[in-house]
Amino acid sequence: QVQLVESGGGLVQAGGSLRLSCAASGRTFSTYAMAWFRQAPGKEREFVAAISWSAGNTAYANSVKGRFTISRDKAKNTVFLQMNSLKPEDTAVYYCAADRTVRTLLPVTTRAYDYWGQGTQVTVSS
Repeated sequence: QVQLVESGGGLVQAGGSLRLSCAASGRTFSTYAMAWFRQAPGKEREFVAAISWSAGNTAYANSVKGRFTISRDKAKNTVFLQMNSLKPEDTAVYYCAADRTVRTLLPVTTRAYDYWGQGTQVTVSS
């Protein structure tokens, strides 16, 4: 069993930066692919970024490519999402997720992920 706890959300002006953290518990965390998703009011949850268990592979949604960076610290069982050049349309609840299945490609759909955090609110003002 893996438990995920996000932190680092808040209110920021457009153009600003935030760094989200996702702390994981569970001894098998280091073998799981991890991802960030987000959900804005009235919209479906959407993929933001993912990272392989080895941190050798990453994937990003087109809307955040070049602005967001996903990384992980295996020793600290933590995944990060560095968000730069934030826009009002980035406003959403951000969720951390873990995929326990070994795959060739990083999944970008919610149904591929087995464990989810409770979410952290990110609000970008214009």
